Amino acid sequence: MSTESGTSLVSPPKTLLLAGWLFASIFFLYAFVLRVSPSVMVDDLMREFAVGGAILGNLSAVYFYVYASIQIPVGVAIDRFGARRLATVAAAICTAGVMVFANSETIEMAYVGRFLIGLGCACSFVAALSVAAIWFPARFALLGGLAQALGVLGGILGQAPFGYAVEQIGWRDTNWAVAIGGAVLTVCLFLTVRDKVRAHDEPARPLLEGLKRALSNRQTWLAAIFGVGMTGSMLAFGGLWGVPFLIEARDMTKPEAAALASVMFFGWGIGAPVVGWLSDKLGKRRRFMVAGGLLATAGISLVILFPAMPLPLLQAVLALQGVGSATMVLSFAVAREHNPAWANSAALGIINSFVVGSGAVLQPFIGYLLDLGWQGRMVDGARVYALETFETAFLVLPLFCLAGVVAAVFIREVARN
Repeated sequence: MSTESGTSLVSPPKTLLLAGWLFASIFFLYAFVLRVSPSVMVDDLMREFAVGGAILGNLSAVYFYVYASIQIPVGVAIDRFGARRLATVAAAICTAGVMVFANSETIEMAYVGRFLIGLGCACSFVAALSVAAIWFPARFALLGGLAQALGVLGGILGQAPFGYAVEQIGWRDTNWAVAIGGAVLTVCLFLTVRDKVRAHDEPARPLLEGLKRALSNRQTWLAAIFGVGMTGSMLAFGGLWGVPFLIEARDMTKPEAAALASVMFFGWGIGAPVVGWLSDKLGKRRRFMVAGGLLATAGISLVILFPAMPLPLLQAVLALQGVGSATMVLSFAVAREHNPAWANSAALGIINSFVVGSGAVLQPFIGYLLDLGWQGRMVDGARVYALETFETAFLVLPLFCLAGVVAAVFIREVARN
């Protein structure tokens, strides 16, 4: 291994480097579990803290507020301090947040816990991409896609299995178990992740100049809008409100509804690497983005309008909606291709901020709309919303998807070898 200035460096063993990437990607899986887990604790948290949908939506969305707002600073910190130190500290912060959340006696302490969780998890995906870019540049797309797939697996684990655990041992003990896993992960990150040693004369990357360039590029904004449109319905429906909706619409138990909602993430996990591979192979972005956006729009619309359709058909629609939404991975490719190399990190940070920020906006907004239509029904101390109230509140989801389709139409293709 040698630096750009020609200084020879000895690389750590490849197995250790691969283990570092794997544990950084597992950190993203862990982050995704915590991202979607509030969806299977809705009634428990409403009952525990005596709150309605809007407040609960904000409690879940605190994660997204913090996560989205510090993506660019996280990139700067990784460039300055390295992925090993930052990922280890971030995982420790995340674990502490889960402990605080599990031990919360008031809604204010629960907010503190979710804040710390979002703060720590904000490093997860960027760390995995950073390790892949430094040590496995020739396989960056493959490892990035696999990291995304592991994140989606976390979304699945955060639904049915997490919901089953909540049913069996309660939401507090379930979170304590997750915190123990986070402590183990923190140690593994420290032991396996390695940073590249920079030569003393290697020039620093002009990040602020890159940020200015990326923000002034129209294609960056179009890619961001597309990413928001595709991710918003996944995070709002699959990440929080889909479970209580399916319970009400189909008279399901919580684990059954969580398992059904997780089908979206299954489609997303399969679709992301497949779409990325096909897009790279054919050298096309826009056509996949438009097609995926239309599929996502149709899928979420059918789920909202016809939730009582036969179960196999509903499962298929949810899976296809996930596949369509998975085209959001192309928003990162578009941003990278339409900006110079020295502005890539800034561009990717902007996209990731908007993508995750879609959950921060939509989760509480839908909760607010649900509260507006609430008819006063409560079960065991938790608010229960009528099916028509859910359907009205969810109309915003296909609108977001359509906005993404419109943005994709105006994205320019670039020549690729």
